Amino acid sequence: MSTSPETLVTAAGRLLLPEPGSVSTLGPGLRARAAAVLLRMALDEALNAYWQRVTPSMTRIGKHRMLCLEWYAGHDTARRCRTTWAALSAACHYRTYELPPAPAEVHARLMEVTSLLAALRGRAGTNSATPKGDT
Repeated sequence: MSTSPETLVTAAGRLLLPEPGSVSTLGPGLRARAAAVLLRMALDEALNAYWQRVTPSMTRIGKHRMLCLEWYAGHDTARRCRTTWAALSAACHYRTYELPPAPAEVHARLMEVTSLLAALRGRAGTNSATPKGDT
């Protein structure tokens, strides 16, 4: 069972900005990395939902769905998805020789993912029959 992208974004926001007075045993870097994982999952779920509405066979193809997004959702949305997904992927990986991602950096990605969720939701019905370049 999958969790909605909005729920994942909300959970990431709670990790980045814990409620006042709550005791957190996780350091800011670890919370930021965990939030990055949740945000990347939210973006993946949003892309799955987008392709499910546009052309269901695209949900099985993995990397190709990001490459084909430009033809269906437009250049700007596709570029933002690629760069956000790549930045979140880099933030998710633990490397002993690098510092963890900064909470402010991941918070900026949270805002971008929120914007992308709205863009992907809004574009789903517009180009369901033909790619953007063929109209």
